[in-house]
Amino acid sequence: MLMRARRESGSWSWNLEDVTKPGPEFALVTAARMSGVLEKHDLLVPSSLEWAWFETGRGGLGVHSRLDLGTRSLDDPALPDALRACRPTGHPRAEIGGILVLGSGAWFDAVGERHREHRLVELMVAPDETDLWVELSVYHDVWGQCDFRGEPHPAIHAANAPRLASALQELVQVLGAEAEPGEPTYYGRAEGYGLEAPETIGGRGPDLTDAVSG
Repeated sequence: MLMRARRESGSWSWNLEDVTKPGPEFALVTAARMSGVLEKHDLLVPSSLEWAWFETGRGGLGVHSRLDLGTRSLDDPALPDALRACRPTGHPRAEIGGILVLGSGAWFDAVGERHREHRLVELMVAPDETDLWVELSVYHDVWGQCDFRGEPHPAIHAANAPRLASALQELVQVLGAEAEPGEPTYYGRAEGYGLEAPETIGGRGPDLTDAVSG
């Protein structure tokens, strides 16, 4: 049974500075380049976008939009205008905040059987006036050396963690910047191109099942 944590068990971010044309256009083109790498490793096949709206000087509006991609690619030149067309009518000055790229990816169980899972990894691109912040997050236990019950699962780790590590290394090359590990959470933390090994007692890791869902 695949379990998902309520917060990320590991994340990696990039801050791309001095962007010549900041905004949704560059954010989506960057997301397309990154998704190409993730799709090659069967970690994320984009199917929809979600984002929040904000106003300069006011902050978040508490309004979110979702757009199903269908057959449209992330680098479709018409896609930024499609996002803007979702602007809430009561907020004509609203701007697009962080864009979450959602889709499915594949993971392998202990006997090598392949499974598809929605939101196996999550990709966020957040445009600013002069830069672009990007984050890749994982929430499931297949990337760690133990499952969320604390049971070691070396076969599952060996079948999945190297794919994530390879994708992260390729993303570093694509973006031209090293990834910064995110803040640790109750469920784990990023270390290098994988997750930090958990502390074990008697060969078992911590039991986190009080705070995860199957």
